[in-house]
Amino acid sequence: MLWVKALHIFFVMSWMAGVFYLPRIFVNLAMEHDIATRERLLLMARKLYRFMSILSGPAVLLGVWLAWLQYGPAVAKAHWLHAKFAVVVLLIGYHHACGSLLAKFENGANKRSHKWFRVFNEVPVFMLLAVLILVVVKPF
Repeated sequence: MLWVKALHIFFVMSWMAGVFYLPRIFVNLAMEHDIATRERLLLMARKLYRFMSILSGPAVLLGVWLAWLQYGPAVAKAHWLHAKFAVVVLLIGYHHACGSLLAKFENGANKRSHKWFRVFNEVPVFMLLAVLILVVVKPF
């Protein structure tokens, strides 16, 4: 079980690094007018999105496996874990929203300001905080 936990933490940390950084690239893209710089930022964003998408799969699968190893059928009684899974579903939605926003930048259809992206960039910080509190404190 410790190997599964270690790998889960590794993949979550790696995935979250991308989730934190990609919207930061969006901030810069929303402010940039130089075509060469925009293309470089778009290339970075595409590569990062692809990489973080690959990392998200093992993070989620290992998390489900870890929950089953730890609780088995009693997982139904671990209410803090249900809340954690709900936040993870929101994080997955955020991840896919980043993909949609990236597509808008690629198509020249972004209508949002760099200020909006600065706020959007902070959302996963609070989701990660919620996950950490649920895992460590297990409030219910």
